[in-house]
Amino acid sequence: MQTNPHRWFGVGQSSAADSRKAGAEAAAEAIGGREAKAVFVFASVSHDLAELLRGVRMEAGADAEIVGATTMGEMGSAGVTSGGISVAALGGDGFTVQTRAARIDRAHPREAGAAVAEALHDMDDEHKVLIMFADGLTGQPHEIVRGAYSSIGASVPLVGGFAADDRNFKATYQFYGDEAHTGAVVGLALGSDGPIGIGVAHGWRRIEPPMIVTKATGPHIYELDGEPALDVLLRRNNFDGSAEEFFDRGRSLQPLGLSRRSGEDIRVIHSGDDEARTVWGTADVPQGALVWLMEGDRQSLLDGAAWSCTEAVARLEGLPPLGVLAFDCGGRRAGLIEGGLEQEIQAMRTALSDAPFAGFYTFGEIARVRGALGTHHLTLVTLALA
Repeated sequence: MQTNPHRWFGVGQSSAADSRKAGAEAAAEAIGGREAKAVFVFASVSHDLAELLRGVRMEAGADAEIVGATTMGEMGSAGVTSGGISVAALGGDGFTVQTRAARIDRAHPREAGAAVAEALHDMDDEHKVLIMFADGLTGQPHEIVRGAYSSIGASVPLVGGFAADDRNFKATYQFYGDEAHTGAVVGLALGSDGPIGIGVAHGWRRIEPPMIVTKATGPHIYELDGEPALDVLLRRNNFDGSAEEFFDRGRSLQPLGLSRRSGEDIRVIHSGDDEARTVWGTADVPQGALVWLMEGDRQSLLDGAAWSCTEAVARLEGLPPLGVLAFDCGGRRAGLIEGGLEQEIQAMRTALSDAPFAGFYTFGEIARVRGALGTHHLTLVTLALA
């Protein structure tokens, strides 16, 4: 199988302090004077976002669809930035692009996911994917993904990331056209006459024995193995102290692995209540689920990054990757400082045979393939195009 030789994928980055200049520089590098159909923008919330998007539009032209999100760090083929911008762009024959945006109603978050999934309406390309960027602070992120899935079913994969705001935890922004929204979901439906590959990997390992979630609602876990969840978590970590002390002493990223046919989906437990003896995170943990405490080190995280890329490329039916979008967890970034970030980029370059890639560190990753629930943490999700 061969794909259209006139299609292209490019990436660019900038650390310029002037926001319009940064947007224009990164977009110009990614687009390279070609006619872009879609431009993906990943930028620090520290920028003047309106000016940054003006700079991107100057290079993208009037007809390009612009989508993206604010970040907890920007990544690309050239490396990782903090306070910068990373851009990916694609165009040429064989790509179809349609977009939608929706406001998230906190009482009915599924509706926003279903609304952006309408971007796939009347798209009859052989290969399709819905790429989503959602506010990472509105709560119930899994419901947004479920809303999209309820609209399109299992036939079209979902990928993307939840927007971040560096480490401020105040407001995140989603890019749609020339505007930065907050409290929204943006969806870009991408159709292609070439294969699309998705990789999902994290590198975390199980700590035996497993536990049963015997009482839970959404992201809130009340009981594990029939005991108060906080008691079990502290005991399994050999920690004698309060929930506040536990989650403040370098354990704010306590990973739990949910059993799946393809491995474990990661959930991050980051808070607890000393009186109620409960714990919670940001994504749902189903009652009755089998879960493990998870452990990992720098090398296992790097191996996870390489495997995510390898898995995505392996699904391209033998064709080389044209380019890759990457959605990496901000929690993984925290575990890869002091040289590890550069090692992760190099591991990705090697696994992708130096194909261009761009993406961002997220508040949570979206990948719904092979029956997964769709929301992930401490995971690298990659979308490869041929």
